[in-house]
Amino acid sequence: MTPLYLQVADLIAARISSGELAPNRPVPSEHELAAAFGVARGTARKALGVLKDRGLVVAVNGRGTFVRERP
Repeated sequence: MTPLYLQVADLIAARISSGELAPNRPVPSEHELAAAFGVARGTARKALGVLKDRGLVVAVNGRGTFVRERP
């Protein structure tokens, strides 16, 4: 079975692909993602880490996590 954090990462990636989460716009906070998906904050944090590794989002220190521009 796929780990929960990867399932959450895939759901967020789908929202990015569909345009629901637009480029250069902030991604909801870890707390908001945890509440929206019914997971622990640590799970949401790991999901965001996966999205960073995939190059879909970028973390800006002190400002939050943002959707990257599509190439």
